[in-house]
Amino acid sequence: MTPEAAPLRLGALVLLLGATFLAAAAGGLAAASAPEFYHSLSRPRWAPPSWLFGPVWSLLYLMMAVAAWLVVRALGPAEARTALLLFLAQLAANALWSWLFFRWHSGAGAFVEILVLWVLVAATLWQFWRATPVAGLLLVPYLAWISFATALTWAMWRGNPGVL
Repeated sequence: MTPEAAPLRLGALVLLLGATFLAAAAGGLAAASAPEFYHSLSRPRWAPPSWLFGPVWSLLYLMMAVAAWLVVRALGPAEARTALLLFLAQLAANALWSWLFFRWHSGAGAFVEILVLWVLVAATLWQFWRATPVAGLLLVPYLAWISFATALTWAMWRGNPGVL
């Protein structure tokens, strides 16, 4: 990396961290009363405790931002356009899920939306992998968590008729 490129790359990291945690904050606004709502629902035995979601999501968001940054470093901003657009689309879909589930109590909407999110994350992972395998690998835990969350969303929706 040339000395002139260092500030640009650092700026890209700051921008991607900001975008990622902005999406997290947007979802967090919807989930402000999530622990109470979550505890009021009938949950499957395999549902994680509510305290686990914050640390898991914080780590996943950090890994997402670093993965996107690695793609920008590997390809440059112009060449990374498709991958970054997918990244931004999945961030928006990620935030939307919290609104559908926690704020609007739409189990059906949250389930359909998380299927869309899964496809967007898988496509993003593929694009990131093609740019640099390390970036793709950083999204594997995220895709695994979304897969688990898909099953949990289905179970919670089906187990709480009239509420979700």
